Amino acid sequence: MTHQLTPETIAIVKATGPALQKHGLAITTRMYERLFVDEDIRALFDQAAQENGDQPKRLAAAILGYAQNIDKLEALGPAVERMVQRHVETGVKAEHYPYVANALLPAIRDVLGEAATDEVLAAWGEAYWFLAEILIGKEAEIYRVKAAATPSEAA
Repeated sequence: MTHQLTPETIAIVKATGPALQKHGLAITTRMYERLFVDEDIRALFDQAAQENGDQPKRLAAAILGYAQNIDKLEALGPAVERMVQRHVETGVKAEHYPYVANALLPAIRDVLGEAATDEVLAAWGEAYWFLAEILIGKEAEIYRVKAAATPSEAA
């Protein structure tokens, strides 16, 4: 199901590490501004964590970690499992991922300006969907297990 990232995409994403280290929080803050135009999506998020800045900081750190480790994804295993658990706890579903992509990629351009070339955004788009497919698959399995367990628990 999940295709492999091209060497070119990996190189471009890794090369964005310094920009993400410097501007990651501005990017995630802008992403959430774009994302929360949709009230239904906004409702999925812990607004206290938005207001105190924790969520944008966590996401900025996660994106930077992804960029730095995109060539050694096994290092991200524990972080991916935490994200999956949090997503399931908050009801994130596969249909929510396009909203984030449609907010994140323009936010990168908003913050980085001309440095966010079409090539950079295409690489990040590919990298985003690569990780999203992994998360969606793991989340779907947990949802299936929970759904299968629910009827027997009620009996």
